[in-house]
Amino acid sequence: MVVCGLACWRCRWLLPLLLGLAIIMGIIALAGRGWLESESEPYVHQASLWESCTRTPDALNWNCESLMDYGWGRAAAATYLVGFVILVICFALAVIAFSIEILRFNFVRGIGGLLFVVAAFQIIGLVIYPVKFTEDIPLMGDNMFSWAYGFGWASTVVVIGCAFFFCCLPNWEDEVLGNIKPTYYYSSPERAPYLN
Repeated sequence: MVVCGLACWRCRWLLPLLLGLAIIMGIIALAGRGWLESESEPYVHQASLWESCTRTPDALNWNCESLMDYGWGRAAAATYLVGFVILVICFALAVIAFSIEILRFNFVRGIGGLLFVVAAFQIIGLVIYPVKFTEDIPLMGDNMFSWAYGFGWASTVVVIGCAFFFCCLPNWEDEVLGNIKPTYYYSSPERAPYLN
């Protein structure tokens, strides 16, 4: 376990803080319109998790089509959204778990298991979206999966990392709680030879 300043117990808020960061990135991914964008000018295509918008190069207004009309669109949105809701629940549970003086490490391991479920749901949504989008939606020009899609993957990577830490944290229970007594090593100086 990494020693964090004066005591590891003070580091207990790092994991909930990372989960909060994953939630913020998930909100950006859910609300962002940059899941797919035109790579270069003229910018004629833009898509979010919820809709795909196109326009002609000389037009000012976007013509948007809902992706919820497609089964894969509903599946991608539902799986990512379910993962996000479970992530928010895990964040609340983590705050509760680390607020209690007597930390229940089996409870912490359960949060880690739930985070693996979150990662599975989010990965399913993040894989369904580009595969089916490129099959069913006609793309104009050069397009790229952009910043909001990247925030979705970033949130998932943070969740996977936190899941491993939450599952492994009980292995360092004594270190985290400060129950380890320091070990002192005493080495006696070499005896000076007796003078005759």
